[in-house]
Amino acid sequence: MTFTAQAHRTLTPAAVERLRADFPILRQTVYGKPLVYLDNAATTQKPQAVLDAIAALYTGYYSNIHRGVHHLSQLSTEAHEQARIKVQQFINAQSDREIVFVRGCTEGINLVAQTFGRERVGPGDEIVISAMEHHSNIVPWQMLCQEKGAILKVAPIDDRGEIILEAFEQLLGERTKLVAVVHLSNALGTINPVARLIELAHTRGIPVLVDGAQAVSHIAVDVQALDCDFYVFSGHKLYAPTGIGVLYGKAELLEAMSPWQGGGDMIRSVSFEKTIYSDLPYKFEAGTPDIAGAIALGVAVDYVQHIGLEAIAGYEQELLDYATEALSAIDGVKLIGTARDKASVLSFVLAGVHPHDIGTILDRKGIAVRAGHHCAQPVMQRFKVPATARASFAFYNTRAEVDALVAAIQQVQEMFS
Repeated sequence: MTFTAQAHRTLTPAAVERLRADFPILRQTVYGKPLVYLDNAATTQKPQAVLDAIAALYTGYYSNIHRGVHHLSQLSTEAHEQARIKVQQFINAQSDREIVFVRGCTEGINLVAQTFGRERVGPGDEIVISAMEHHSNIVPWQMLCQEKGAILKVAPIDDRGEIILEAFEQLLGERTKLVAVVHLSNALGTINPVARLIELAHTRGIPVLVDGAQAVSHIAVDVQALDCDFYVFSGHKLYAPTGIGVLYGKAELLEAMSPWQGGGDMIRSVSFEKTIYSDLPYKFEAGTPDIAGAIALGVAVDYVQHIGLEAIAGYEQELLDYATEALSAIDGVKLIGTARDKASVLSFVLAGVHPHDIGTILDRKGIAVRAGHHCAQPVMQRFKVPATARASFAFYNTRAEVDALVAAIQQVQEMFS
């Protein structure tokens, strides 16, 4: 495996151009225009190294893992477990036993809700989330609360899109059994002060799950420094394929939790009278896993670390600042989400134009943005808008692409004037 680019302390325009060459999809045109891909909060594009890793598995050593004694199975198993170690080191988990492979962020949250939640939450108990959560960190808790007769409490956010810490703290009480909060909002770009939120919860003995779906590709995550109890994210937003994600959990919590799904590979022994479950993390990984996805995720982690999260974060912040200033200068544009600490996401509305029309017209100019409620309808209700248009950035985006976005929005405005 090789990478085109070398490690950079900072990402210069030349370095970004070299990195862009790693992504074959970015070379294409759409409707005769160069592709400007600004939908990275929905999913990121895949570098050649990740594509090569998938091809190498299926053409060279593909086999089922863990149970085979033959050569190919041993190779696949080794690559799969090496990926787990890479993820462990990437988020600084204490042990690879704390890394559970799941289908994605959504499945990770559901796993915690249906195991940890079911075992610890009872009638009248409370779960606290924030008003900026996306549906994946709302619906599983609503389902649990309905089943258990528990109460879902929502910490409010202010007009900037920042969580109101005093209100959050006041929601924490003796009946609070869990806090589940997003690290980086997909709809607003807000970076939550999760270390402070965790500290406030832990002071009262309340465990915390952090939804890191948007964060891991933009912010260096250290689960031991955060002291979070659970952390979840999806591979496809970290330059890996869909269908693979990670649930991190503190070993003592995972040990105490019952398995979520039963089947092969999560057992040590089975008889008709009794089943003894396997050790961590396998007792949560029933059935044949996404072998290619996990291996590709490991390569994606290598790729991101080769560039460096610090360099990525610095470059993306400059790009976001540039885009924020440029869009703010357009009459009629209103930004939704102006938190003092934010990353990668620029949501906006344009007076007199529905976001779906913005998205459709921009698409004809080769510019891919997201338009809609972004699976965060309560956020839209909070800001009294039906939807927003959302440009979301990755390290392979450029100022020239921001300029193209701004010019296209101005043309949309002229069309509807």
